[in-house]
Amino acid sequence: MKFGQRIRDLRRAQNLGQRALAEKIGISFTYVSKIENHQLDFGEYPSDDLIRKLAKALDADEDELLLLAEKIPAQVRERVLERPDVFRAFAACDDKTLDRLLQQVGKSGTQRKGKPPKPI
Repeated sequence: MKFGQRIRDLRRAQNLGQRALAEKIGISFTYVSKIENHQLDFGEYPSDDLIRKLAKALDADEDELLLLAEKIPAQVRERVLERPDVFRAFAACDDKTLDRLLQQVGKSGTQRKGKPPKPI
């Protein structure tokens, strides 16, 4: 799913018009329209601060919106900077290996094609 589509879906789920959302976060409704329709100048996403405001106004997961906007959530960025060696190793892993790692740390891995991740 794309960032703009997710914003539209969240806004509609709360029965908010573009104008109402814009007023809640202090931007113009035309900017909300541009976000939802992927019409931003040079294809850039809103700032991290605006994405946080959108998340709050739409009662949405801030990290999800940041990631859809191709931005790295602050907590993840901090850990990457603290342990770049670990994240380089993760980046080299295939999805199957990452799913097994998630299982080990107590998270459920994403399922692909209806099959559960294989145990380690």
